[in-house]
Amino acid sequence: MFAIIGMIIVTASVVGGYLMEHGNLSLLVQPAELVIIGGAALGGFVVASPLKIIKAVISAITRMFSHKPYSKEEYAEALMLLNGIFYKIRQQGLVSVESDVDSPKDSPLFNRYPKILKNHHAINLITDTLRTVMTTTIAPHEMEALIDTELESHHEEGLLPSQSLSTVADSLPGLGIVAAVLGVVLTMGKISEPPEVIGHSVGAALVGTFLGVLLCYGYVGPMAKNLEHIAMEDLQYLNVLKVALLAFIGGAAPKVAVEFGRRVIPANVKPSFAELEESFRQAKK
Repeated sequence: MFAIIGMIIVTASVVGGYLMEHGNLSLLVQPAELVIIGGAALGGFVVASPLKIIKAVISAITRMFSHKPYSKEEYAEALMLLNGIFYKIRQQGLVSVESDVDSPKDSPLFNRYPKILKNHHAINLITDTLRTVMTTTIAPHEMEALIDTELESHHEEGLLPSQSLSTVADSLPGLGIVAAVLGVVLTMGKISEPPEVIGHSVGAALVGTFLGVLLCYGYVGPMAKNLEHIAMEDLQYLNVLKVALLAFIGGAAPKVAVEFGRRVIPANVKPSFAELEESFRQAKK
């Protein structure tokens, strides 16, 4: 939503400033320039990107326009799920959660928290970690290294759409120059025409440079940065789960392990200790 608002502000500011100086808006409408710049940028993106990256970029852009940052309620729900898992393990043993881990969608414990159940990366982190503990004798420090490796890999994968879009943004000013040069070439073919015809042709050529720079710094570049922030938010969310899981595996009591996780939640969405306690009471009821 905010991405759309930002784009509207960019467009309104550029067009509004141009009209304030009594500019002719029709001169900026140059479909041929857009075809050259947009088509070349899209072609370059396809050349540079494997099919899986293209799909990832399309999916990431779609998510960007509907993205809602992780809320305090979502973090609290994640900690409540972990608290339920930890207490069940402490009271009934590690084997008691085997069916929950093997089939989270059919688990009454996981189904109490539908928001986190939709986050397959988070569910995979929880279930894979518990499976590893159940089936191996891995030491806590080795488990931490294993999870860190997984999160690093996931974060690098999450940054690929941002990096690909950033590459496209970097190419746009140069492609704008290409469009402008082609416009100048066409203008040279009209050198015998009246000055007003040549002036219109030169203006159309300069629109190519204008569009290339505007698309780079006003739209595509900020979109790439937005995708980078989304990837970082995903990493922060998974890091909370990691800290709580490692604390419990290391021997901490369930509430203490959950508190470890709560402490690393970003400050603007961190539930207070009292708020989390109240959530636990409501869940028990």
